[in-house]
Amino acid sequence: MANVLFESGDHRCVVFNDLVRSDDGVQANQFLVTHNGASALIDPGGALLYTPLSMAMSKYVQPKDLTWLLASHQDPDIIGAADRWLMYTQATVVCSKLWGRFVPHTVPHYQQNAGQERYMLLPDEGGRIPMGDNYLVALPAHFLHSVGNFSFYDPVSRILFSGDVGASMIASGEPYRMVEDFAEHRPKMEGFHRRYMASNKVAKLWCDMVRAIDPDIIVPQHGLPMRGQVKTQFLDWLSKLECGIDLLGPANYRSLV
Repeated sequence: MANVLFESGDHRCVVFNDLVRSDDGVQANQFLVTHNGASALIDPGGALLYTPLSMAMSKYVQPKDLTWLLASHQDPDIIGAADRWLMYTQATVVCSKLWGRFVPHTVPHYQQNAGQERYMLLPDEGGRIPMGDNYLVALPAHFLHSVGNFSFYDPVSRILFSGDVGASMIASGEPYRMVEDFAEHRPKMEGFHRRYMASNKVAKLWCDMVRAIDPDIIVPQHGLPMRGQVKTQFLDWLSKLECGIDLLGPANYRSLV
């Protein structure tokens, strides 16, 4: 089912959180933002999700009318169905310039109307994605965990779509709701962040940027959203977390030959 995260006038933010069948893949959220006739689908996923997502979103916008496909990074659960979205919609794919020549590897060479004119390639510093008389903002999230990674911020709703940053591993069928107790929730995040985030240095830089923006809600691509005190506790925790290369040493690079 769909959950409306924000709605005011013609501006709406919707999350689709239960489209992955329990044994088919990792739980993942997809997001739709609509404003003044423009629409952006954030991290739409791979072939596993194309049909159920296109059906679910049609309540809010017809797929053929979609304006943007926003990809935080290049993983299959983010943009693996690029070929179908390019074939059946007129949407433009927004992704890092680092992945502008990699995402097309999922698109057959014979597919028409799927060339570079269908891509908006972001520089490392990010940029604005027009939405009618407003915009979404691509914010740098490099090495968290992808080398070319972005979070997307909606200034109207003040929602930060954070991609894998803030992800939590929750059970299939768990209701989509705001996290109420960070200490209880943290074990669902810790293993993932220690492994997938590159280092404390970049985690802290991202947290400092997010604090300056002060979003109302942080909404990750996996798991549950955070706001208020829980959001603050999450940023405090992540900014101090040893992760990625911080945890590696010679013992991790021993040859088994």
